[in-house]
Amino acid sequence: MAEYLRTIAESKRFQNFVTWVIIFAGVLVGVETYPGLVAQYGDTLHTLDKIVLGIFVVEILVKVGAEGNKPWRFFSDNWNVFDFIIVAAAFLPISSQYVTVLRLARLLRVLRLVRALPKLQLLVSALLKSIPSMAYVSLLLFLLFYVYAVAAVFLFGANDPIHFRNLQIALVSLFRAVTLEDWTDLMYIQMYGCNNYGYDGDPSCTDPQAYPILGALFFVSFVLLGTMVVLNLFIGVIMNGMTEAQKEADDLHEADRVRAGLAAAPETLSDELGKLEKQLAELQGTMANLARRARLEQEGQDAALGSSRPVPAPAE
Repeated sequence: MAEYLRTIAESKRFQNFVTWVIIFAGVLVGVETYPGLVAQYGDTLHTLDKIVLGIFVVEILVKVGAEGNKPWRFFSDNWNVFDFIIVAAAFLPISSQYVTVLRLARLLRVLRLVRALPKLQLLVSALLKSIPSMAYVSLLLFLLFYVYAVAAVFLFGANDPIHFRNLQIALVSLFRAVTLEDWTDLMYIQMYGCNNYGYDGDPSCTDPQAYPILGALFFVSFVLLGTMVVLNLFIGVIMNGMTEAQKEADDLHEADRVRAGLAAAPETLSDELGKLEKQLAELQGTMANLARRARLEQEGQDAALGSSRPVPAPAE
């Protein structure tokens, strides 16, 4: 029985069917955001949701049964635990006043596509592996923000109180600049003064001061460091995590092949013949090189012996 359930769980048709059910579940949740459709087809939507939930329960039971007399091995895979939690959330005793929580739990079914699609699973694994390194990059980025925010309050707080009147507002303004959202307006206010640019007679502009060179250097350097350098470190960290995740996925796949007894067996007879032909060609090349070296050494020895023989004296 366990072998039969394992065959079903590992079959491509079963996996594709579950993937389409996950997509359908996501569409159902999206349809429920339209009150008119819910009022007209509420019963049908509720029935379809029950069918989807039943299919997910059957999937869990099939995978647990595929483990035979060791069903707890199902929970050794983190993705299986993730699937189980999403399905189990639908059976929580939630009253009608917390129906929004139940809807959000159903929305999590869409995230099961991460498990269903291996490439998405690889991306998520890469992001999770990148979190420790991203924490250090985030700390570096925060230090950059903090230094520039404190400097901006000291330099531009009087001229631009809307954006730099205190530290927390300065941090938000610099975040706006690092996203490249109208960061030039922030720079021009400091370069020309609040009375000449940006404020348009706003009464908060009480102490206009123009910093034509300092303002440009401040914001250009911040954008270059924050956007072009530090944020690109995140890309490098994620790419490194992607490489590690791909390597782990390859190792896991190879381990599965070894357990299934497929690693040592040739895939096809033509592949085995190709390997033998390649090995034979390499062996023939090695033998030819050895024969050539032996012939050259023999010729060198003959030449040395010929030169060492005594020359006979001429007859009188």
